[in-house]
Amino acid sequence: MIRSYFPKCVAVVALLALSVGALDTFIAAVYEHTMILPNRTETRVSKEEGLLPMNKNIDVLEKAVKLAAKQGAHIIVTPENGIYGWVFTRESIYPYLEDIPDPGVNWISCRDPWRFGNTPVQQRLSCLAKDNSIYVVANSGDMKPCNASDPQCPPDGRYQYTDVVFDSQGKLVARYRKYNLFAPEIQFDFSKDSELVTFDTPFGKFGIFTCFDIFSHEPAVVVVDEFQVDSILYPTAWYNTLPLLSAVPFHSAWAKAMGVNLLAANTHNTSMHMTGSGIYTPEAVKVYHYDMETESGQLLLSELKSQPCREPTYPAAVDWHAYASSVKPFSSEQSDFPGMIYFDEFTFTELKRNIGNYTVCQKDLCCHLTYKMSKKRADEVYALGGFDGLHTVEGQYHLQLEMLKYMCTLLKCQTTDLETCGEAVGSAFTKFEDFSLSGTFGTHYVFPQIILSGSQLAPERHYEISRDGRLRSQSGAPLPVLVMALYGRVFEKDPPRLGQGPGKFQGSPLAGTF
Repeated sequence: MIRSYFPKCVAVVALLALSVGALDTFIAAVYEHTMILPNRTETRVSKEEGLLPMNKNIDVLEKAVKLAAKQGAHIIVTPENGIYGWVFTRESIYPYLEDIPDPGVNWISCRDPWRFGNTPVQQRLSCLAKDNSIYVVANSGDMKPCNASDPQCPPDGRYQYTDVVFDSQGKLVARYRKYNLFAPEIQFDFSKDSELVTFDTPFGKFGIFTCFDIFSHEPAVVVVDEFQVDSILYPTAWYNTLPLLSAVPFHSAWAKAMGVNLLAANTHNTSMHMTGSGIYTPEAVKVYHYDMETESGQLLLSELKSQPCREPTYPAAVDWHAYASSVKPFSSEQSDFPGMIYFDEFTFTELKRNIGNYTVCQKDLCCHLTYKMSKKRADEVYALGGFDGLHTVEGQYHLQLEMLKYMCTLLKCQTTDLETCGEAVGSAFTKFEDFSLSGTFGTHYVFPQIILSGSQLAPERHYEISRDGRLRSQSGAPLPVLVMALYGRVFEKDPPRLGQGPGKFQGSPLAGTF
């Protein structure tokens, strides 16, 4: 069953805007899809056999597309791997791939399905877009033959890639090839060059990238900073890992920090902790979905400004270094201790009282916290942590991941044992009435997030991001905080692309993405 959520007040405003032909706003939709997976095999099946599960998934997506279109949506994003699934070898995914041409060919597959060979998946997607007058974003496998004249040509003589967009007339308008592949994606190839894919619509300029790309400078930052897009389309297959890499908090923080709309469609698979889709703007979280209890798909819709940067409510620039560098480190009776989060050794200090001021430093980063708890509970321990360094992981997929990052975080430890600080925890009873978190960040790419008990987002009315770089409370309402974090990235130290290089790895490099 497909469920949908669309606030009634938004629907009324949107319909009034559409009735007078205004294009300064549009209705965005994302669909969190519970995939029908093919039988797992390392050998190639026939094209006909491969098409069966893909058609079943498209049948489900078709219902979501039609429902979104009926509610006035202009564009819908579906998840990464949403049509063909995952866990393939290069050989076994072959029957699920089609030749996806360059969008410059001006092709409507629904009207001319055989122009580029047998392309039944593209035909169905094109017809879904055309018949419902809606832009459709899907993750569809692409195959491009190559030969020995190309020194990078794989031994099997073909490149394998992902992602397409069809406009409301059914025309192919964008083709994106994921640039930063996650470790297990051995079935696909790295694109030769970074593809910065954008396209214009009557309701703003859009960019697109996929899942693991969001951690990188190219294409994620470049497409926003240099190509000035208004909205990002983001298919993902993201498995949530607390404390710092849960889909909804990170994606909403990214939209806020980068100053764009983000339409994020995640896969839904509770056994793999995959859930968390949403529609985010620079000012607010419009709507999100997080559900670890059921296996149902979920359609989300919201009205967005077509060009958010032109709105009077567009957030002012933040100097993430200003406040923290202007104050002296808080002196308190504290003893720092080390702790690990995702292979990174943080410096932590325990919050021992219900009210206090703490500073923790590592290398050039100092994190400052001022807080007040409603009550200091004996059965819950919180710690302030800081990390300044190169996140390096090496792995079995010939992957070497290096990212320079800064991190300031207030988090609940899993137990009262300090050795569990940094491990996953799902609930909290301690409530914070007041807080201010800041850090001496050497970058303006800082992603703020607050996660409450039950992995829920803190509503924006309860906190603010000040222009001098503080994440602080503003309503006085007591909040059951699981994690509060300022996640800073310095892209200059990254390799040319994430996820490529020599090495041996024994676990998930970022524990959250495909």
